[in-house]
Amino acid sequence: MGKPVESNRKVSESRSMLLNIGPSHPAMHGIVRLITELDGETILNADVEIGYLHRAFEKMCEQGPYNNAIPYTDRLNYVSPLINNIGYCLAVEKILGITTPERCQYIRVIMSELSRITDHLTCVGATAMELGAFTVFLYMIKAREYLYEVIEDVTGARLTISYARVGGLKADLPEGFEKKCLWAIQETRGVLKEVEALLNKNRIFVDRMKDTGFISQEDAIAYGITGPFLRSTGADYDVRKSQPYLVYDKLDFDIPVGEHGDNLDRYYVRMEEMAQSMRIIEQALKQMPKGDIMVDTKGHVIPAAIMVDEAKMGRTQDFKNARVDLDPTLEGTTKGFHENVYSHDKRVALPAKEDTYGNIEGLMNHFKLVMAGHGLRPPKGEAYFPVEGANGELGFYVVSDGTDQPYRVRVRPPCFPIMGALHKLLAGEMVADIVPTFGSVNMIGGELDR
Repeated sequence: MGKPVESNRKVSESRSMLLNIGPSHPAMHGIVRLITELDGETILNADVEIGYLHRAFEKMCEQGPYNNAIPYTDRLNYVSPLINNIGYCLAVEKILGITTPERCQYIRVIMSELSRITDHLTCVGATAMELGAFTVFLYMIKAREYLYEVIEDVTGARLTISYARVGGLKADLPEGFEKKCLWAIQETRGVLKEVEALLNKNRIFVDRMKDTGFISQEDAIAYGITGPFLRSTGADYDVRKSQPYLVYDKLDFDIPVGEHGDNLDRYYVRMEEMAQSMRIIEQALKQMPKGDIMVDTKGHVIPAAIMVDEAKMGRTQDFKNARVDLDPTLEGTTKGFHENVYSHDKRVALPAKEDTYGNIEGLMNHFKLVMAGHGLRPPKGEAYFPVEGANGELGFYVVSDGTDQPYRVRVRPPCFPIMGALHKLLAGEMVADIVPTFGSVNMIGGELDR
């Protein structure tokens, strides 16, 4: 027998490839890395690394008095910071057992919904831009500017606003707020119609979004996902309806839901949520108790610096009917506004500026609330308070040991569970589907930070 003839044919070998996407990829926000395993352009698996931003939010909140944590909450979801401010304050107020005035609650709702709209505008606009629809991004940012101007009029800032306070708000709404707010809403509605005309029947956009980033309702619930991501699967869970807080139970609005749990449904849900938020704001403006918006014209006006100097000399006999003229950062904190937006509990609320500057009782009350070792002292206990953030259930868990500093602060960030499920969303998809799927997550690094 002769020797067997050796085949010259080489055995083909198939191997997968690892590809890093981010953190320097522009769609990854500079802080997220996806380690993808690819078969050609098909994603076999993805490992999500979220640890490129370290802020120590929770420990920073535990280092100072309760109100000192509010600027830190601004930086959680910096696209909708007002919701973070208010959610934290509601948790502390739950331990204190206090309820804010009705006007304050309406203002909190209005500012929360303005924040929700700015967040969705940013999310949809950025996602569209990353898919090539740059015009949509410009339109959305134009609308966001209208709303940022309204927010700036109220808070004095556009992004890091620090507007809420435990027991109330920094100040009342400025004169002319309602007119400007309604105008901004009208302009935003016009922009959204333009965007829908550009995207809803755009073949490229729809093909990139439809049937990509799919997740079932069962998996979404199992992962603890909430917000527009969950509602895109057909589940109608929304904290504002399921566990009403502030005055949401007095307002009429719908919870938009999808059917397929894909990126396209999440786009539709966010677009409709913006319409519902504008509906909520319009109702709140009509129902809100007016309070003393116009300052009483009786008495005389004293500049704040002069009132302080006079008080130091003991010349306060004429201060009873006087009004203080404040710089813009303190406007809305005088007596005419104070009682409408702040709790009447002196253990919690800073006094009106006339009292702080004009009498010893007000000055002592102010000092006791801001001096280290004094301040707010909730009784020993703990509280969890959830609010509906732009990305889902935003919860704050606060533990009090009876001192003026929280013993423990824990935040439930809504985009964290979604990032936990991201590998499941990407497996089986194409590399090109990463961008629309990650865009629909609306990942915010500030709140994702652990």
